[in-house]
Amino acid sequence: MFSRILIANRGEIALRIIRACKELGIETVAICSQADKNAHYLTYADAHVCVGPADAAESYLNIPSIISAAEITDIEAIHPGYGFLAEDSHFAEVCESSNIVFVGPPSDVMRKMGDKTIAKKIASENKIPIIPGSDSALKNQQHALDVAHELGYPVLIKASFGGGGRGMRVAHNDISLVNSFAIAQREAEVAFKDSSIYIEKYVEHSRHIEVQIVADNYGNVVHLGERDCTIQRRHQKLLEEAPSPNISNQLREDICKAAIKLAKAVKYASVGTVEFLVDREGKFYFIEMNTRLQVEHPVTEMVTGVDLVKEQLKVACGERLGLRQKKVKREGVSIECRINAEDPDNDFRPSIGKISLCSPPGGLGVRLDSHIYSGYEIPPYYDSLLGKLIVFQKTREEAIACMKRALSEYKIEGVKTTIPLHMNIITDSRFLSGDIDTLFVEKLLNEKE
Repeated sequence: MFSRILIANRGEIALRIIRACKELGIETVAICSQADKNAHYLTYADAHVCVGPADAAESYLNIPSIISAAEITDIEAIHPGYGFLAEDSHFAEVCESSNIVFVGPPSDVMRKMGDKTIAKKIASENKIPIIPGSDSALKNQQHALDVAHELGYPVLIKASFGGGGRGMRVAHNDISLVNSFAIAQREAEVAFKDSSIYIEKYVEHSRHIEVQIVADNYGNVVHLGERDCTIQRRHQKLLEEAPSPNISNQLREDICKAAIKLAKAVKYASVGTVEFLVDREGKFYFIEMNTRLQVEHPVTEMVTGVDLVKEQLKVACGERLGLRQKKVKREGVSIECRINAEDPDNDFRPSIGKISLCSPPGGLGVRLDSHIYSGYEIPPYYDSLLGKLIVFQKTREEAIACMKRALSEYKIEGVKTTIPLHMNIITDSRFLSGDIDTLFVEKLLNEKE
């Protein structure tokens, strides 16, 4: 096992990795920007290094500064967390050339699966269903129009690289396609430093279901079941649960087998997530693979008892996978609510400032992954995620009741948060019955107006 690693991230995920490392006996070096230099979570690391100004481009995305921090602190590996450089194949390649272990898949695998058009081609070659769409990045607006006319509206414009809902737009006609084309390109360039976009047929009334896999460097791959990520707004996930409600055991088995097949086809090694859309008829389609730890990984951990960060570190240092598919057991139900510093009543406008009071929930079955506290000053430079509230119970009904109680206990004052929205979601009759699709939140918000 590694003796000392650097964590190239911030906030709750940095703290999550620090905690896993402590239990494995690994020393940690955290990086920070000048905006985070007094952040409380840094005190949990064995050391920390400031890598640049508040602007993420000059700190958390500054590869030369991060590599320099790694070299002066004498670490063996870098864990990228999620976001920032976590899916940057160039960063992984720089780590490899610097004899630093990148805690993630090999750079060549990341490069292939990070390009959604290439990933879809690989899936198709392995007879995994894909959504019809362009087989390469779009050259210009006319190319986009030609593809859209061939597919038929509505269509979905997507960034070729990255995720998180950025660079994604639904178009229902030529006018909206032309307008969305330029917007999607700009968003992709800003978020991922690559303006490449492509088009695929938009699957209406769909569910978003993903499969967690773990693979080692010796060809061993297991899945840890699926998560339901249907509750989202503008393609950004808000609430996740495991297992997915209202899907058949056959569909669950078929999706998980497809995820394993794809991972083996690309010789994947690390933790990863294979994402699918499921239509009203129960047909599933591969959409992308996330070559990193997911924000929503805790719900899988709760129902399987597997620590995904520890597994990721073990694989990265060359250990064989200790998990075997037949021994992976899933029990109970877990739900995660992402608590963001946003105002749902004001078009989800970011809410920055000082948290005057933070009183977390507790009790049996409640887990909170967060780095905030009373007096914490939310910086305006980064993602609005304050933390993840996770519950675990024997049944979905009990998990929802537990989440309702935990949300009612969670007090954050001084800024606006998504806590009230989550309460509305989990008490809605459609959510309670599992009758949801990816437009559920938009419908809910429109009804509240």
